[in-house]
Amino acid sequence: MADVAVLHNTLDFQGGADTVCLAVCDALADDHDVTLFTVSETALEALSDRFDTPLPDVDVRMPTGANRTARALSWLAPWVGPQLAFRSVLLRRFFLPVADEFDLAVSTANEVAVPIPSVQYVHYPQFKIRRAADADAGRLNALWSRVAAPDVSGGTDTATYLANSGWTADVFEAIYGTRPTVLHPPVDPISCDTTWEDRETGIVVVGRIAPDKRLEEAIAIVDGVRDRGHDVHLHIVGSAPRAYRRYADRIAAAAEERPYVHLETDVPRRRVIELLCGYRYGLNVKADEHFGMAVAEYVAAGMVPFAPASGGQREILRGRADRSFDSVPEAIDLVSGAIDRDDRPRLQRDRFATDGFQEAFRQHVR
Repeated sequence: MADVAVLHNTLDFQGGADTVCLAVCDALADDHDVTLFTVSETALEALSDRFDTPLPDVDVRMPTGANRTARALSWLAPWVGPQLAFRSVLLRRFFLPVADEFDLAVSTANEVAVPIPSVQYVHYPQFKIRRAADADAGRLNALWSRVAAPDVSGGTDTATYLANSGWTADVFEAIYGTRPTVLHPPVDPISCDTTWEDRETGIVVVGRIAPDKRLEEAIAIVDGVRDRGHDVHLHIVGSAPRAYRRYADRIAAAAEERPYVHLETDVPRRRVIELLCGYRYGLNVKADEHFGMAVAEYVAAGMVPFAPASGGQREILRGRADRSFDSVPEAIDLVSGAIDRDDRPRLQRDRFATDGFQEAFRQHVR
């Protein structure tokens, strides 16, 4: 048994990274004493309820005033831009004085310099990302990188790096010169009693209500499919973190203008599953998605998924050209064609099961 520190910069965005954090804490808690370090206003219990996952038996440590700090950062997000790297700098500063209490550090929110051996799960590199042409680094990323980026090429780094997709591993290697091992995030198959014939001929978009998800394009795609004569409707469902409140208001206004577009925010997990099992088609519109938890959930629920032909989501779709697109008009063509042909789901539903993810992670920790 070891003393393990899990570092997770924030639980407030309530997305795929947070499900990984929960799964990792749960995987390690039986064999080790686990302490979660974070700077969040969202409680671990709230995430466990939202995602309907086990509440891991871990201690939680946060800096004094962490709740107020996290709330302030969320309020400032529309004006200050990317802040995950800064949150990691804050968390690292809190962790360093007590690092020698632990045998191992585990980062579930990207790479960070720590003075003890570590296993680090990278959703997308957060430091030195001026070297990645597609990244929105923020004005101060170079400063945060000097403070907290690991020295991967210096010969003293003892970290094991994991990446959520081969695409993310490529980006990390381009920045740091070393390639992480790919370990896809956990997405369990979803048990659905509804037959294909009884599912609605409609489209679901699952995920954070945030600008990078390009939900206006999802609405435009449904507009276009309807113009082709298909009586489909769109259901957008996901968390609406404080940081994205203005964007959520904009999407709500667009939905109000269309009787066939519905928006639900911050709903229980059972409602998300009800929608995934009740509809035929799942849509993601974010280009260069680092992995694509929503796309994996569409597959896990027996839906026909569509996503941009970029990023890690291509790995979920097995490179199928009839499920991936480069533009809104192309997406309209693909969805309309699938409806015309009555395409059925063909992808493996249990490919990313939690048991496999957790055992692989435990092995890296060992």
